[in-house]
Amino acid sequence: LPKAKLPPDNPLTREGVALGRRLFNEPALSSNNAVTCATCHREEAAFTDPGKPVSTGVEGRQGKRNSMPLINLAWHTEFFWDGRVKGLRDQALHPIADPTEMNLPPEKAADKIAASPAYAPLFEAAFGDSAVTKERIGLALEQYLLTLVSQESKFDRAARGEEKLTTQEQRGLELFVTEFDPVRGLRGADCFHCHGGNLFTSGQFAANGLEKLYKDTGRQAVTGNAADAGKFRVPSLRNIALTAPYMHDGRFATLEQVIDHYDHGVQRSGSLDPNLAKHPAEGLGLSAEDRQALIAFLHTLTDESLIPAAPHQASRP
Repeated sequence: LPKAKLPPDNPLTREGVALGRRLFNEPALSSNNAVTCATCHREEAAFTDPGKPVSTGVEGRQGKRNSMPLINLAWHTEFFWDGRVKGLRDQALHPIADPTEMNLPPEKAADKIAASPAYAPLFEAAFGDSAVTKERIGLALEQYLLTLVSQESKFDRAARGEEKLTTQEQRGLELFVTEFDPVRGLRGADCFHCHGGNLFTSGQFAANGLEKLYKDTGRQAVTGNAADAGKFRVPSLRNIALTAPYMHDGRFATLEQVIDHYDHGVQRSGSLDPNLAKHPAEGLGLSAEDRQALIAFLHTLTDESLIPAAPHQASRP
């Protein structure tokens, strides 16, 4: 992976990371003491909420967008599907305050944590004294989230020469990184423009043709720019096989449906990403074999080290 730029004012320490992990799993950060960060970001699903188009917060309240994976966040500077927050420590506090998620003002969350004797020594070890503030909660969560790095998939091992992709997986990779340009004899799947590089995301915001008229305007609500209508963060494809359902609203239940969309389901709009807009109206025309090859390749991006060990196995550090 590229070298990450870590926050100079919040250096990672064992004590800070341990505190952040505990807070990530702390129900007292919610108004009803029943919801944690981990409720909607489960470790075994690459820190997403598997099977749910949108997550459920306090008192069964439904969110508006799909739960994003919390991996490789050290390489991001803007957060949420629409990029409305800059800085991971600030992002970490938003779900706590959100009425549909944890529904607790961060100041009150800090008061609840401070009232627990168990936390005083943990904050002192992490920050030099036992004072609990919303800012320190954000800093501790930031430290923990920065450690959630994914780079140990079959794809990574193959790139290092430690393993080989199957013929089908290799075909999927070829399709993934090849343009769709029949004039030049190229009939790839054209995935790499938005999902290229070892992070498997451009880190940008794009409209991917889900609708002609967007019910959720995405990035436009942040920037006020009509050209951003329907644009959402391009998610990383790392661990994609673990994180169904897909898209910002969780509309696609399977990878097959995702590939069908890009093959022949893209809707034209004024803000459609140029790399999709250049495809013919009838679509790419990928064969059934090529679609399965793409799916086989996407499965090589699963990082098994993220999946918690079974009880009889040693726990992951």
